[in-house]
Amino acid sequence: MARDVAVDAVNAADGSAYQPGACNIGPAEIARRQRAGHVGLAATAVLFAGLAATKAPPIARFAVALPAAAAASGYLQARFHFCVGFGSRGIYNFGEVGPILEVADETARAADRAKAIQLGLASAAIGGAVGIWAVLTAR
Repeated sequence: MARDVAVDAVNAADGSAYQPGACNIGPAEIARRQRAGHVGLAATAVLFAGLAATKAPPIARFAVALPAAAAASGYLQARFHFCVGFGSRGIYNFGEVGPILEVADETARAADRAKAIQLGLASAAIGGAVGIWAVLTAR
């Protein structure tokens, strides 16, 4: 269960603690998102190779957009030290994977929601761009 923590009590300038709209995960959670990015990238490559090898119709190749978006999401979250899901739910974690803390301040929660939307849209755009690239490279 999450517990309330005042934003000011956990705000650090070095990025090692919760910062509204900027940083809501620590090293363990960052590593988890990097692994998710790796899995998404591998899935994108395998799917693209399979579609190319079977000479799938160009529009079918757009399917690579989904794992590419998942890969982008993982990598972006790791890079920005910000979990989209946590930001949407108003929580954060700087310890081991699992325990979470709740953001009590509504202004901080709004900043987190805005960052979550930004990273979600960026991930979708990257996935879409990869999907379009896959369609355009069909021969």
